[in-house]
Amino acid sequence: MIAELVSSALGLALYLNTLSADFCYDDSRAIKTNQDLLPETPWTHIFYNDFWGTLLTHSGSHKSYRPLCTLSFRLNHAVGGLDPWSYHLVNVLLHAAVTGLFTSFSKILLGDGYWTFMAGLMFASHPIHTEAVAGIVGRADVGASLFFLLSLLCYIKHCSTRGYSARTWGWFLGTGLCAGCSMLWKEQGVTVLAVSAVYDVFVFHRLKMKQILPAIYKGKNLSLFLSISLLTLWGTSLLGARLYWMGNKPPSFSNSDNPAADSDSLLARTLTFFYLPAKNLWLLLCPDTLSFDWSMDAVPLLKTICDWRNLHTVAFYIGLLLLAYYSLKSPSLERECDGKFVTNGRQNANGHSCHSDVEYRNSEIKPGFASKVENGIKSNVSQRTQLPSTENIVVLSLSLLIIPFVPATNLFFYVGFVIAERVLYIPSMGFCLLITVGARALYVKIQKRFLKSLIFYATATLIVFYGLKTAMRNGDWQNEEMLYRSGIKVNPAKAWGNLGNVLKSQSKISEAESAYRNALYYRSNMADMLYNLGLLLQESSRFAEALHYYKLAIGSRPTLASAYLNTGIILMNQGKTEEARRTFLKCSEIPDENLKDPHAHKSSVTSCLYNLGKLYHEQGRYEEALNVYKEAIQKMPRQFPPQSLYNMMGEAYMRLSKLPEAERWYMESLKSKTDHIPAHLTYGKLLALTGRKSEAEKFFLKAIELDPTKGNCYMHYGQFLLEEARLIEAAEMAKKAAELDSTEFDVVFNAAHMLRQASLNEAAEKYYDLAARLRPNYPAALMNLGAILHLNGRLQKAEANYLRALQLKPDDVITQSNLRKLWNIMEKQGLKTSKT
Repeated sequence: MIAELVSSALGLALYLNTLSADFCYDDSRAIKTNQDLLPETPWTHIFYNDFWGTLLTHSGSHKSYRPLCTLSFRLNHAVGGLDPWSYHLVNVLLHAAVTGLFTSFSKILLGDGYWTFMAGLMFASHPIHTEAVAGIVGRADVGASLFFLLSLLCYIKHCSTRGYSARTWGWFLGTGLCAGCSMLWKEQGVTVLAVSAVYDVFVFHRLKMKQILPAIYKGKNLSLFLSISLLTLWGTSLLGARLYWMGNKPPSFSNSDNPAADSDSLLARTLTFFYLPAKNLWLLLCPDTLSFDWSMDAVPLLKTICDWRNLHTVAFYIGLLLLAYYSLKSPSLERECDGKFVTNGRQNANGHSCHSDVEYRNSEIKPGFASKVENGIKSNVSQRTQLPSTENIVVLSLSLLIIPFVPATNLFFYVGFVIAERVLYIPSMGFCLLITVGARALYVKIQKRFLKSLIFYATATLIVFYGLKTAMRNGDWQNEEMLYRSGIKVNPAKAWGNLGNVLKSQSKISEAESAYRNALYYRSNMADMLYNLGLLLQESSRFAEALHYYKLAIGSRPTLASAYLNTGIILMNQGKTEEARRTFLKCSEIPDENLKDPHAHKSSVTSCLYNLGKLYHEQGRYEEALNVYKEAIQKMPRQFPPQSLYNMMGEAYMRLSKLPEAERWYMESLKSKTDHIPAHLTYGKLLALTGRKSEAEKFFLKAIELDPTKGNCYMHYGQFLLEEARLIEAAEMAKKAAELDSTEFDVVFNAAHMLRQASLNEAAEKYYDLAARLRPNYPAALMNLGAILHLNGRLQKAEANYLRALQLKPDDVITQSNLRKLWNIMEKQGLKTSKT
């Protein structure tokens, strides 16, 4: 028990520095924006949606069905909201628990000595686990490992109690249930059933490959055959149910997720897929270079036979085959008697039917440091006979290393990654056992005390280095900026792009732009990066450049609705209403099939329809606006904030003089978001129009109270005061509005109107002039500036503004009439006009 506790304590201690970490990378989509974690979402949705909150049968679903992991996130959310500390704490505790269970499992194989201790410490400290433990979404792998080991331990108990019907089938039931739970944490958990079968055949029954078929043919070991058959049946049932539940369709991924799978060259696909397991093994052996993401070109495709990395592939498979051959074909000192294996004339009493040939050799070692046998305990026949042979442990270790990794090999279906470090969490158990049993075998074989000590301390040193690397790597997971900077060496395109998002959120605009451009330098067709750069340029008022990058983003990914949305908004603000209308309509027609994030797509489509409705609204096409708003409501996803859409519905009904309908939608807007300022203002206008003046004033004042820095609130309240003939108060509100929002055209323009109506013409002129400078090509702004200059006696300036307005809108009757009146006055005063 000491080994388990110490190993768990080390696993806990090494990851304590992750408790202060933030949400990073995939955590945002799996937790921060996942609607399945919210209390208002029925918890049963977890069992119908994938890990990211998308309906499992949707064509764009990732098909990653991990409801128990999502349920644990929901419990975290219920207890601590979006405080990352509690999420990280659960991950660390789970890793400590898995480490303890793995050490307990190792004790069954290696005995109660320092080699078990070594295996446990190596697993606790291995750096490949940092993504699974420090990254919160890695909980799926850690949770699956917990039930993986519980299932395997239950099966070991089943083997050792076979013959006692009630107890043995109770343990088998536990095996099946834990295997199912492991699969519901993460898909690869179901592979524990295959590992259990390997344990039964090669460790418990000590069968060699050539003995399996004769044993079945002769009808020996019927209990083994029954157990393996039940494992196969249960595994097939779980996989069948899993396939059925996800719609009997495999997931689809973009070519950047797994470039080899998208390659047209059969040779490139074959060479690359054969090479990737060797690369994963190297990460286990020497986890010096780690990355949050290995997609895109992080591992370049092997396109020719001459690629030198093929040597790694050949060496890997030759070594693997030799190790498997040695373990499966190695002669044994055991002999069979009545269908059971005995050693030295004595049958094993603890469920393991014999002991190893290595242990015979140990009995001849003389006392002293070298007399401690391979398990760290003194030579004692009764203890040694309880342990499997080195060869059998190697077979089981290889199965632990290989079988859980098989789903990630692209052998049965393509996966959405090139390398994923967290996928190696379970296979690392087999790796740690292999290293430990290999060191133990060398330790036993070598006779010199110095060399024995060297092997022992070399293994201990490896564990120390692993621990140091883990602690250092955890630092990279403290926040997204550090994580993405650490990944630039491995995956520069993805790392620079994500870093750009982080820098932008920190208002480091120039640095963010450089990061986006660096990302595009490495991979020029990344639609997300092209879009993000366009968005940054749009927010910096560099609209022509923004439109260019949005166009490139759409060319790279024609289904990118957000790029259409922002393109339409820019065009609408530039007065190109017809182009904007066509862009919004095209966006609204894009289906959400096979999209990675259908929720985000639906949100963008809804926003497009909302803006199209606003465009119609501004053109006075209120019925068409209403139809578009209704379509937006139909397509609106659950997570879309509806208050602005509902408020614009009310505005359209208001313009159509359908006041009861307008009031209903204003109330809906306030119901969905009680502090929605536009709804307070528009509902206040409706109340004032229907004679409920005191109630209306309360809504205007409430809007100001909600945001005293918003000029628009003062402007609407000022209009209300103006209608109530409270001119002095109205003028003060107008000035306040224009001062607060001096760059907002609508606020400044309306403030100038109010000041003119209050007969404060000098102040009105100031703000009409500011409005005309904000929109120099807007005819109404120039015409009104001309009118106030006309009234204030600045006739020549008035004429210039009238003429400019007519250049932009030649058929404007009011401007033409005002200009004729102005010319009459100028002629009477003897002033030269443009007409003369």
